[in-house]
Amino acid sequence: MTSTSIETLLDATRLTGLETTEGGRIVARVSALDAKGTSYRGALVEIDGERLVPLTRGSASIGAVALAEDGTTFFTAKRVGEDGEETEDAQLWALPPRGEARELASRPGGFGGLAVAGRYLLTELEIHSQATDETTHAELSATRTKAKVTAALHSGFPTRYWDHDLGPSRTVLAIAALPEDLATAERTPAPTAEEAGGDEDAPTQVLHLRHVTMPPGRLVDWTVDRTGEQALVAMADTRDDRLAVTDLYLLDLVGAQPPRLLREGTNQLEHGPGEFSPSGDRALIGRHRVWTQTQTMSVGIELLDLATGESAAVWPELDHWVEPVWLDENTLVATSDDTGRGAVWIGGVSDAAPRRLAGGPQQDLAFSDLSIAGGAIIASASGIAVAPHPVRIDRSSGAVEALPNPADALAQEGTLTEVTATAEDGTALRAWLRLPAGEGPHPLVVFAHGGPWGSWNAWTYRWNPGPFVAAGYAVLLPDPAISTGYGQSMIDRGQHELGGAPYTDIMALVDVTIAREDIDESATAFAGGSYGGYMANWVAGHTGDRFRCIVTHASLWDTETMGSTTDNAGWHRPMIEQNARYNPKDSVREIVAPMLVIHGDKDYRVPIAQGHALWHDLNEYSATPRDEHGRTRHRYLYFPDEGHWITGRGNAQVWYETFLGFLDEHVRGETWERPATLG
Repeated sequence: MTSTSIETLLDATRLTGLETTEGGRIVARVSALDAKGTSYRGALVEIDGERLVPLTRGSASIGAVALAEDGTTFFTAKRVGEDGEETEDAQLWALPPRGEARELASRPGGFGGLAVAGRYLLTELEIHSQATDETTHAELSATRTKAKVTAALHSGFPTRYWDHDLGPSRTVLAIAALPEDLATAERTPAPTAEEAGGDEDAPTQVLHLRHVTMPPGRLVDWTVDRTGEQALVAMADTRDDRLAVTDLYLLDLVGAQPPRLLREGTNQLEHGPGEFSPSGDRALIGRHRVWTQTQTMSVGIELLDLATGESAAVWPELDHWVEPVWLDENTLVATSDDTGRGAVWIGGVSDAAPRRLAGGPQQDLAFSDLSIAGGAIIASASGIAVAPHPVRIDRSSGAVEALPNPADALAQEGTLTEVTATAEDGTALRAWLRLPAGEGPHPLVVFAHGGPWGSWNAWTYRWNPGPFVAAGYAVLLPDPAISTGYGQSMIDRGQHELGGAPYTDIMALVDVTIAREDIDESATAFAGGSYGGYMANWVAGHTGDRFRCIVTHASLWDTETMGSTTDNAGWHRPMIEQNARYNPKDSVREIVAPMLVIHGDKDYRVPIAQGHALWHDLNEYSATPRDEHGRTRHRYLYFPDEGHWITGRGNAQVWYETFLGFLDEHVRGETWERPATLG
C-alpha cells in the first residue's frame, strides 16, 4: 500500500458501488483511470468466492447496471468508434455468464437507471415532451436537432439540477419483457406509431421498450417489486403554493391500471419509495419531515400495506436516520450514521427498535450500499482513514468479514484520534483528528462538513485528509450541531441558526484541539465546502485573524439571493428569518484572513453567482491587508466545466495543489509555485 499523496489518491482504483442478487451474485462497480490517465472509466468486477472476475474491459465506461439471477449482467455504455471516441448516447447491453456482451437497444437520449425483476427489464428514459412512444420520440428529437434548437420551455421548478439542465425532455419509466434466451433472440424493427408491423428500413434491436403511464411531475426516485409488475415512484410537482414537492404513487407496470396516488406531498411532509417486501404486498416508504421556518428536518420509515394504503412507523424508538432493506419477510437490516462512525441495525418490522448488529462506537467504519445476497448481508465499508471495500456481515454475530477487494487500499500516514468538547448548552461534542508523523507541534487545518446534514465518518476522494497529513498538517474533522448520527436533538440544535450553534460547536472543538501540545495554535487554517463553505465564510467574518487563511469551496455567500437562484426548492422559505441574522455577506467588512474562493460554473446547487459575488465583495469591502504591491491577497480558483464537486482528474489535482499551496503560503510562510497547468 502507498501513502496518500495527491497522485496516489487520485490515481487509485475506486470502489463506487455494489450490485447483488437474491441468489448470491456480488458485482462491484469500480472506477479507474483510462489509458491516457486523464479521466475515469467505470468497470464491473464480479466477486466470486475468493476470486475477482473482471466482467467488462475496453475503453467504454459503464453507466447503469442491473443483475439477473441467471448470471446475465445488463448495463449501459457508450459504443467506442474506430476513432476512439464514444457515441453521444449510451446503448443498452447484456453480458451473458459466458461470451461477449451484446447490444440490446439504442435510442436518442440513451438510458438511465436499470432494474431487472421477474422476466422484465425496467429503465429510465429521457423522452421528448410530446412523444407518446419510442418512434415519435426519435422523430421529434431528430426534428429538434436538425433545427438546431436548444431552448426549453418550463412550467415547473426546478429548471436545472446539480450540474445539468432539465428539459425539454421528460423522464419516464419504460419496460420490456426479456426473451427466454437473449443469446438467440432476433433483432427486429421497432414498431412505428401508426402500425405494429413497423418499417422495413427501421433500425433493429433485441428489446423494444414500452413507456409506462406516468403521473404528473418530474421523476425523482423509484423502486420495483420482485415480479417487475409494480413500482413505487416519487414525482416532484409544483402546484398551488407547493414548490417541487414530491408525491408518492404506485404504478401498474404490466396492466392497465392508472397511477395510484398513495401519499400527497405537503409543504411540511413528503414520502419516498423504499423496498417492496419479498411477497410484494407491503413496502417500506421514507417519511421526510420538511425543514421549514418552524420545524426541523427529520427522517423516518413507514411500512405501507399496499392493499389498504395504511402504514405504521418502523422502529419508532430508534433515534437515527436509517435506510432499511428486507432480510426476509419479517426482518429488516439498515445502515445509519452513528457518533462519527456508521452502524448496521437488524430487527423485526414490528419491533419498537432494532439492535445494533455492527459498527457504532469503539470502531472506525461506516457502511453503505447495503443489500442481501444469498441470505448474506453485503455492504461497502469505509472510514476516515480506510478506503471503501466490500464486506460481508454475519447476521447473528455482526462480525465484519472483508471480501476480495477490486479497489486499491491506500495506507494512511500518521494517526487517527478523537477530540471531545462541551457545547455552550452542555451538549457533548466530538471530532476526528488526523495527525501527521512526528511529535509536532503541527500546523492545523479545520474541515467543516457540508450538508448541512452530514457527518465526518467515511472515506472521501474529494476532501480527503490524506494529502494534507502527508504534507505535515493535522486535520480536524468536527461534527457540530446539524450533524447526523447523534440523534434528532443534534439536528434540532442548529437548523434554525446555521451560524449559531454549529459555529460555536466547531470553535469549542478547535479550542480543545489547539490546546494540545502536538498542535501549533499559531498556525491554523479553516476550510469547508457547500454548507461547510457557508461556515468558512461565516468564520471569516467572525474570527478576525485567528486563522491564518480560509478556503471556501462551492460556498453560500448571500443566503438571501441563494434562495431564488439555487435548484434546491427547500432553501428559500426556511431561511427567510435566518437571512437577517446568519448571512455571511453582512460581515464582509470584518474579514481579515486571506481567502481562497473555489467554485465551478456548472454548480446549480450553490450557483456560480455566489462565488462571483463573494469574490467581488472580498476585493471591494474586506479588511484583509493587501500585499506590498497593493494587490489583494485573496485568490479565486474557478472551474468553468465543473459542478458542485470537482471530479475531473486534472482539475482535482489542481484543486488539491492550489489548496495546499495556499495553506503553505499563509500558514507556513512558504513561497508557492503555481503549477503550469493553471496557465
